[in-house]
Amino acid sequence: MIVVPLKEGENIEKALKKFKRKFEKTGVVKELRGRQAFEKPSVTKRKQTMRAIYVQHLQQVEE
Repeated sequence: MIVVPLKEGENIEKALKKFKRKFEKTGVVKELRGRQAFEKPSVTKRKQTMRAIYVQHLQQVEE
């Protein structure tokens, strides 16, 4: 369970923003979306390699 301590006089909007950030970091929504449809292990592996190639390419271009 995510707990966001609210200091006295702190804005609710700010606390809500903190909660959203913490919730996003847990990765719950991302995992649920991934489980909506079955994905073969080979497809998952291919996506990972393609992402790694893409990131590596971005790093090379940056240098």
